[in-house]
Amino acid sequence: MDWNDRVVIVTGGGQGIGRVLSHAFAKKGAIVYIAEVDEEAGEECRRWIEAEGGRAFFVPIDVSREEEVQSLMARVEREQGKLNVLVNNAAIMRNGPIETLSLEDWNRVIGVNLTGAFLCAKYGVPLLRKGEDPAIIQIASTRALMSEPHTEAYSASKGGILALTHALAVSLGPEIRVNAVSPGWIDVSPWQKSSQRQPEKLREIDHAQHPVGRVGRPDDIAQAVLFLASKEAGFMTGANIVVDGGMTVKMIYAE
Repeated sequence: MDWNDRVVIVTGGGQGIGRVLSHAFAKKGAIVYIAEVDEEAGEECRRWIEAEGGRAFFVPIDVSREEEVQSLMARVEREQGKLNVLVNNAAIMRNGPIETLSLEDWNRVIGVNLTGAFLCAKYGVPLLRKGEDPAIIQIASTRALMSEPHTEAYSASKGGILALTHALAVSLGPEIRVNAVSPGWIDVSPWQKSSQRQPEKLREIDHAQHPVGRVGRPDDIAQAVLFLASKEAGFMTGANIVVDGGMTVKMIYAE
């Protein structure tokens, strides 16, 4: 698929999975808007892409704020006149026992992870309708399907993402396809901004939990997202692709 001059927005595009997604689209020739709340991370990612000959713009944004999302879409319309792909990736975590999880933290997680995706879709749809083969890809999580203790806010937000995905797919079809990717355990430590980057600290037991024999990498998610955004996935909408190395289908018993 020819990605030259296609316009892509990646929310949370400056660090972790988002950083690799931004780079992957730019490497294909797309014009990438890195929508990121962290200025250091966003600018660092932009410079990395441009150093490799790609085209990228950093837009500081809190996706939970309606006026900031509107401003982002207005800028893309002004500069490009269209949008081909929206990747709703921005997400945060606020974990803790339900008895002590504050309403403020709950609202913040839902605001960024779920409301942010809603707002970006709401204000991005008019631009997507002007682009060729438009697609929305939502980054959900295997936490939408299974949980560790004390992850109520994050898990609920990602479950909401899956429901939002199939609702949007029905509402926006056949013009715009909407799909989700649910990452499992993805090691993003090498892909944080420089000031917070850490070496990999994975153990053999961590890799052994996965039938494929290793913990995931951000590039594993990027390949799935690129496919869903392409013409080759033209018969897919409302789907959720679990990319977790088989971890969620492996039965584990306590010894």
